[in-house]
Amino acid sequence: MAHNLLKGKKGIIFGALDEKSMAWSTALRCVEEGAEVVLTNAPIALRMGEINKLAEQCNAPVIPADVTNMDDLKNLFTKSMEHFGGKIDFVLHSVGMSINMRKGRSYTDLDYDFSHKTFDISAMSLHRVLQTAYQLDALNDWASVVALSYIAAQRVFPDYSEMADAKSMLESVARSFGYHYGMKKKVRVNTISQSPTKTTAGGGVKGFDGFMEYAEKISPLGNATAQQCADYCVVMFSDMTKMVTMQNLFHDGGFSFTGVSAAIIEQMEK
Repeated sequence: MAHNLLKGKKGIIFGALDEKSMAWSTALRCVEEGAEVVLTNAPIALRMGEINKLAEQCNAPVIPADVTNMDDLKNLFTKSMEHFGGKIDFVLHSVGMSINMRKGRSYTDLDYDFSHKTFDISAMSLHRVLQTAYQLDALNDWASVVALSYIAAQRVFPDYSEMADAKSMLESVARSFGYHYGMKKKVRVNTISQSPTKTTAGGGVKGFDGFMEYAEKISPLGNATAQQCADYCVVMFSDMTKMVTMQNLFHDGGFSFTGVSAAIIEQMEK
């Protein structure tokens, strides 16, 4: 059900690859709630994914951008403002990649060149996005920026490797830049720490299916889906959350504050 929460708003969605992507679900929900969007991803992802299908559904242009390239980001924001005929109201940063995990390298045997790329793509890219928007004055007053994170930033999940460090950095960037952007333009910057969600990227983490089942049994409300994350993003982009900034917001069915559940105890006692 649509409530026109984003009527008249304009936003950029980073990271939609295919129908499993949280960015994909979020783009659809934003449009359903009355927004116009621009879709973007790295050129290689555009070739591999199905973003043109989403673009048709959203009646949205696709503007390629490598999040590690400042010229690409400047072009993205400039062309987006040209397309919208004005400034931008919201941005979703749904970007993450670990070459070490793809190559099967454990956390105790990292390739540091790979790790540098992980941090660059998965964390410092948020700083680049924010800095570009800040310097171009591309965001309207009270605009909202959301980056997707994971609880591995606070807790140890052995097979999440250096992506845990990247998520910690991502959340720190959101807080630090959130202060400066809030002071200058009242722009809000937050991260959403989502339940384990079977996206194309998430499915590549070793033992992912087992952990999803574990999280489901721990969380009082169960795991939050990609569609529910999209709903939460819509609320964060709306004027209903104008005083929320510099926060890491857990969207995980209660997993983050549950020590143990009856279901887990029963399983351990079998």
